[in-house]
Amino acid sequence: MSPSAADRPWFVFAGGGTGGHLYPALAIASELRTLRPDVRVSFFCTDRPIDRRILDAAGFESLPQTVRPFSTRPWRWPGFLTAWRGAIRRCVAEFRTMRPAVVIGGGGYGSDPPVRAAMRLGIPTAILNPDLVPGRANRALAQRVDRVFAQWAGTQRYLGDVPGFRAWGCPVRPAFGRADRADGVRRFGLDPDRRSLLVTGASQGARTINEAMIALAPRLAEVDGWQVLHLAGSADVDRVRIAYAAAGMAAEVLSFTDHMAEAMVAADLAVSRAGASTLAELTAAALPSVLLPYPFHRDQHQLHNAEVLRDAGAAVIVPDRIDVVANAPALADALLGLMAEPDRLAAMATAARNLARPCAAFDLATELLVLAGLENPVKSFHGPGSRKSANTAYTAP
Repeated sequence: MSPSAADRPWFVFAGGGTGGHLYPALAIASELRTLRPDVRVSFFCTDRPIDRRILDAAGFESLPQTVRPFSTRPWRWPGFLTAWRGAIRRCVAEFRTMRPAVVIGGGGYGSDPPVRAAMRLGIPTAILNPDLVPGRANRALAQRVDRVFAQWAGTQRYLGDVPGFRAWGCPVRPAFGRADRADGVRRFGLDPDRRSLLVTGASQGARTINEAMIALAPRLAEVDGWQVLHLAGSADVDRVRIAYAAAGMAAEVLSFTDHMAEAMVAADLAVSRAGASTLAELTAAALPSVLLPYPFHRDQHQLHNAEVLRDAGAAVIVPDRIDVVANAPALADALLGLMAEPDRLAAMATAARNLARPCAAFDLATELLVLAGLENPVKSFHGPGSRKSANTAYTAP
């Protein structure tokens, strides 16, 4: 390793496996580069292809770990423990060779080994907790890390008295501060004279949402003045495209986009899962939403996330019953009603905007620089994007 590389402050982000575990960390990493162009940023991610694709597109170094997700099946525990312990040992060896300034756990099963390795070596640590209800890994780490960055203040009641707790929002990518409706309309070839419905199942698509929308396509086509931008995932993209075409619905159907900011600001209403980073992006774009929380998690953490937006008046929740026969009518009731009520959509957009934390990436990046000893903690409270100006007024749960 060259002396110049060894002299640069090294910030390690750990985690991955989904876009929701990567995008908030990427927003902070981009802000770190803006604030301190001399820093080195690396992502200790999983070996899932989505991690490499997202990180390569964003221009960040990715270092895949051979870790496995935890399984509730006892016969898989030995393999999980072997991989987990091996990952910790490799991280310890790596961090002894070059010591990070801070290690930040971004969530997911890939975040735990690097954070634990850093704690063993006395390296400052932090975790991101965008979900209202903390997951298993973050509950275990919260009492031991130096900072816990949560999206909502209500998270603290699940963690207890954590000295490093900060409820400063979930960072979103810088593009959300730059994009406007015209950008999105051009990007996706939409009709600027129509209202747009965005349908997204997050980074990998959502089969049950896709099936419900396929069933609803003929009814959507009867609503005047609307078009659809549907991010269907690679497995369903052709089926969804054919269904809209057969119904005569104006629609742009893609498997995925790296330009989610443009997609959201071009839309007037969204149908979406309720992952924590997705909700942060919806509020950043002031986009009303119909939320179908992911139904397969035991702790139903997406439902708890969605309830924050629903209670603020920014979203409607439709439980995902997994069966298209049940989902399609319930989604139709919520969706078609909203599409016919522009005043209600405007009120929901205002409510979403009031939940947004546009300076979260700046605030968290600044705090990480303080934690690394690279920023004056007094100076970090000043300026247009500081905690003092951006975060003190936030009162949502």
